[in-house]
Amino acid sequence: MRFGLIDRVVELEPGERIVAVKAVSLSEEYLSEHFPTFPVLPGVFMLECMVEAATWLVRLAEDFAHSVVLLESAKGVTYKSFVAPGHLLRVEVRCLRLAPQESRFSGVGHCDDNEVVKGRFSLTHFDLATRAPDMAAVDRRIRQDVRERWSLVRPGASRASDPPRTITGRRPRP
Repeated sequence: MRFGLIDRVVELEPGERIVAVKAVSLSEEYLSEHFPTFPVLPGVFMLECMVEAATWLVRLAEDFAHSVVLLESAKGVTYKSFVAPGHLLRVEVRCLRLAPQESRFSGVGHCDDNEVVKGRFSLTHFDLATRAPDMAAVDRRIRQDVRERWSLVRPGASRASDPPRTITGRRPRP
């Protein structure tokens, strides 16, 4: 299954830090079973939001060089509260190490003023063609799809070097 939980990137320091938001809506199908009388964003989806934000840092720092960026490990992940429908999960992820095939991050998620999740994790990045040469066309298609998705989660930003913007899309004042 492919996720796309991040709705918007609101701050970006290329290669260093990213802040993104995920709006939780009661219409999200998984909430009908998690939990029927107390719907909340599953904890694994909170972690997935941090991973997706970190993936953008990797993709932008490497100019979309790898088609696949996956969670390799997660350590010290703690969940402190719930995120209910109608609320925003705001995740901030900091890059601890960025290398060609792997990277490490720390992240924290807030709902309103409450910390709801935090942890450290590592990602692995590669192309499918390195394992199966006939997959090069798939790599190209994935990279193109990801570039198009970037324009949706960060409207007006076409490159990693674009100046950071606030949630309104305006550049912050010096």
